[in-house]
Amino acid sequence: MGKVLLVLYDGGVHAEQEPQLLGTTENELGIRKWIEDQGHTLVTTSDKEGENSKFDQELVDAEVIITTPFHPGYLTAERLAKAKNLKIAITAGIGSDHVDLNAANKTNGGITVAEVTGSNVVSVAEHVVMTILTLVRNFVPAHEQIAAGEWNVAAVAKNEYDLENKVVGTVAVGRIGERVLRRLKPFDCKELLYFDYQPLSPEKEKEIGCRRVESLEEMLAQCDVVTINCPLHEKTRGLFNKDLISKMKKGSWLINTARGAIVVKEDVADALKSGHLRGYGGDVWFPQPAPKDHPLRYAQNPWGGGNAMVPHMSGTSIDAQKRYAEGTKAILDSYFSGRHDYKPEDLIVHGGDYATKAYGQREKK
Repeated sequence: MGKVLLVLYDGGVHAEQEPQLLGTTENELGIRKWIEDQGHTLVTTSDKEGENSKFDQELVDAEVIITTPFHPGYLTAERLAKAKNLKIAITAGIGSDHVDLNAANKTNGGITVAEVTGSNVVSVAEHVVMTILTLVRNFVPAHEQIAAGEWNVAAVAKNEYDLENKVVGTVAVGRIGERVLRRLKPFDCKELLYFDYQPLSPEKEKEIGCRRVESLEEMLAQCDVVTINCPLHEKTRGLFNKDLISKMKKGSWLINTARGAIVVKEDVADALKSGHLRGYGGDVWFPQPAPKDHPLRYAQNPWGGGNAMVPHMSGTSIDAQKRYAEGTKAILDSYFSGRHDYKPEDLIVHGGDYATKAYGQREKK
């Protein structure tokens, strides 16, 4: 029977207080008994950094590796070369960019890379809308003022705006981007825009009240608020650099709940400090966990705010954890049973080739 290596974050006392905190090393997606009852071995760790990490020690004979986007065990080409028994790598959540997909296709005749597609799209979309409002309404500095025992309405109202009559655009309009636009419709924004290589149907555009823009730069120049909802791949890594940010409307807000490496962190921090960006918020960092000296922990605009960054939490609400734990178990059951009847939308690479349009076409270009 095979060994399953599970890489999760430590919950500590919080995992004891809330047993439904399934994405922790203590609660193990709720699958330990189920795996052991079938005769398999489960090894769980949060230690994933460096050559002597528990992750590196255990992956050499692991048949299955499960990790999350929130505390990713990075499966580099070097690590995959050591994983002689690896057959399947599962993301408990959405986003498999922590796996070197090209190397995965060549490892052990081609390992399967799968994720629980759709498990946290609602959770992330809600977080995007919350972050937009948090930034536009200047909530964080206002709350910090109250927590400090102060009261100065002018100090926070000077940088507070309404979302109504603003132009909001999403970079990519997939499962999350579309849900963000739908949730923004009742706010009576001036326009809802999107940039994507694949347009929505005219019926959906009319229903949502959104419009496609052919050029990313053209969309950015019009937007008061930009939300990034595209996957990380070769074309989007470092996409939001100094040059692209300079094309954004001065005083606009940028939200990123996609992947930290899509932005150049130093360039975002500089744009925030100069006031070109009025605010930056989201929950994704590179690497993760973010080091203490990561510039986006501390960067603020000239008005003393504009930072709405949090740990990577948008897609790991308690409700989302239930969904991605259940989805991980379903993928494991498909593998262990020998049926290999995976949901097509869950597969990223399979049988030595890319299995999905989203990853395959973009990576092969």
